[in-house]
Amino acid sequence: MKVSLKYYTIKYLIGILLLIIAVWAALFYAYILDEVYDNVDDGLKDRKIQIIKAVYHDPELLDSKDFGFNEFKIKSIAESDYKEKNRLYNKMFYMEYDDKDQPYRVLETDFIDQFGKRQRLEIRTSTVEQDELVYDLTTALIVLYILLVISIIGVNGYLLNKAMRPFYTILEKLKGYQFGVSASQEPQNYSIKEFEELNVEIEEMIERNELVFHQQKQFIENASHELQTPLAIMINKIDLVIQNEELDRKNLNFISELKGDLRRMAGLNKSLLMLSKIENSQFNKTSKVDFNEMITGLVKSYEDFIEFKKIHVNIIEKGFFGADFNPDLADILLSNLLKNAVKYNSQEGIVNIVIEDNRLIFQNSSNGMPLDDTQIFNRFYKKGSDHSSTGLGLSIIRTITKQYPGWDIVYKFESGMHCFILSKKNK
Repeated sequence: MKVSLKYYTIKYLIGILLLIIAVWAALFYAYILDEVYDNVDDGLKDRKIQIIKAVYHDPELLDSKDFGFNEFKIKSIAESDYKEKNRLYNKMFYMEYDDKDQPYRVLETDFIDQFGKRQRLEIRTSTVEQDELVYDLTTALIVLYILLVISIIGVNGYLLNKAMRPFYTILEKLKGYQFGVSASQEPQNYSIKEFEELNVEIEEMIERNELVFHQQKQFIENASHELQTPLAIMINKIDLVIQNEELDRKNLNFISELKGDLRRMAGLNKSLLMLSKIENSQFNKTSKVDFNEMITGLVKSYEDFIEFKKIHVNIIEKGFFGADFNPDLADILLSNLLKNAVKYNSQEGIVNIVIEDNRLIFQNSSNGMPLDDTQIFNRFYKKGSDHSSTGLGLSIIRTITKQYPGWDIVYKFESGMHCFILSKKNK
């Protein structure tokens, strides 16, 4: 699924931020816990000194066998159990108020009293519950993460929308650009260097493309005039030669074949020029075209050709096929489909033209053999040995449909008939 640049960056920012916060939370938790224990331990060590001093002044404190109000106890130990170093550890003790065990930090140390006996002093103090600390820290981090994500989405969205505004302006200009169509564009000044450079490069690219387009268009127009005119003159001169009664049959056949080759060359030249014009988008003006009406008119125009082959044409209207289309291209498209259905039909064959809302189907009778649907729309592909064909008619049809998004032409062989199906997406 394609996403915009804004959501693409936000997705990765949120993922990276989640990882950073998780690592930071673990380190922060360990650091806070260490600081808590360090401060508590310092307090316990200070109380140890005070309690030992108090014992030397008041021997009755040696009878503190249980933790009392002052949270310490003293007990006698054997000489073998005596240890000089302090011992610090965590331990759970029952609390009546909470009716459950609570964590305590305990300092255990040994000393020699004023009577020369060895005593063990245990001092305890309540500490923060680790599970509560984890819970509170997690809650705070979740809230912080949500606030950061919302802030990032808001700030990133605002900054990207503002920063990418020139990009969208350039993109809209490119979307509206068409070869050979001049569009007045006011000069744009962009505050971002990269977009300024992009705009300059695109303007230069458009100028180069326009220059090449106009040169190619000029060449096509010149070629159309310079090639078609001599070919037409040659054909006319051959017609005059054929009318010469002194020609024998052999020479007459030779000249007739020459005339056929010239006609084929003229048709080939005309078709190639037509393909070039279509591919160069020289037919870019569109209007509402009634294909139903155009088909009826074309069938009447080709009456002589149809009657010559004794073809029976049926126009079956099941709907209205209309679209925004270039009228000249629509005429070329339908003419080629109709000529193809008649020309490559059997004598006294059938042509069915089925008109639906979103499809045109041209059906013509066949010799029972389907065409190669992988090659049928390729240039210069011909089935059989028809030397009069240029092999470009169906290629022109495919080229025209490619000029319009959502349009397509396909070939099928159904019920012994060749079927060319022109379809468009309903908008």
